Order: sequence, then C-alpha cells, then structure tokens
Amino acid sequence: MKHRRVKFATAVTLTEAMVTVVIVSIAALGGLSYQYHAAKHARIARAQMTATQTVQMLLEDWKSTGGSSTYDPSLVGLGFSARQVMPSHFSEGVGQGLGSPLHDGVYTITVDYLPMVVMLSFKDVDTDVEAQVKLRQLSAVVAFGEIAEGGTELTRSASWLGNIRPVNLSTYVRLDASGG
Repeated sequence: MKHRRVKFATAVTLTEAMVTVVIVSIAALGGLSYQYHAAKHARIARAQMTATQTVQMLLEDWKSTGGSSTYDPSLVGLGFSARQVMPSHFSEGVGQGLGSPLHDGVYTITVDYLPMVVMLSFKDVDTDVEAQVKLRQLSAVVAFGEIAEGGTELTRSASWLGNIRPVNLSTYVRLDASGG
C-alpha cells in the first residue's frame, strides 16, 4: 500500500484579513493626518515669516527718518495703501500699550497673496535732559486679513488666516539721530 501524504493548504481567514485591513488603515490615516498638519503649519510659518520681514523692512525705513511722527508708509512705494480707518480688532486690544497709533489708522498690503493690515505706533520712552536726547519706541502690529471697503472690521477671505496670531515688532530710535 502506498501512503499518500495529504498536504493541507494554508489559507488566510476572513478575520485575519479584516485585522490586516484595519491595521493598514490606521497607519495610513496617521500618515495622512501628519502630512495635513505639517502642511498647515508650514503655511502658517510662511505667513508669519512674510509678515515679519515686511514689518521689519517698514520699521527700518521708519527708523531711517528718525522715528518721525509724519512718516507715511504709503509713500515708500512698495504697495502699502493710504491710511485707512482702524478696525475695532486693533482698538480692542491688539495694539494696546504700544503708544499712539501713527495717523490714527492702519495700512494694508498684500505680499505673496497674503493680505495684511499693519498698525504703526510710537511712544517716547525716555528723555535725557542734559544730552537733549529722546528715545522713541517704534512698534508695528500685523494682523492677517483685509478691511472691507468703507468698513471698520477686519475680514478674512481664507479661514486659515484666523488661526494666525498677530505679529508684533518693536525697535527704538534716538530722535536726534536722523533729524526726527
């Protein structure tokens, strides 16, 4: 008699297949979630860097005039709008404690398709009577969004702009340094 060896084929059960699909799905969702959040935060970081560079350039230009209270960013020739009415967003806390707003208004600019509203302010912080020198703090606050025509509210055409905190930069200038 010949004995025949019977080989049983190994197969994947439905339960094993479902467990595998669940594990792969969880791993894929985790990777996609990471990619989504990384792209979102990269866009926010790029917006903050753009705002910081724009305001830094503006403050340096203002500083070159000696911190003059007659400085007008719209005359720089870089695309800043003429002075506009200050949105309640700024008057309710964003620019509080920074001093007197320049011309009691804000300026708008769009850089890399990113709309920004800029408020400049100044405050005399110290005076040396003997040397006849006055130190002035120059500040700029940038909020993301635009001002609707004729309006006083800050609006955002893209919802992700609401997730970005305003950028606030300050510098100091001696008023006698550049004839200011």
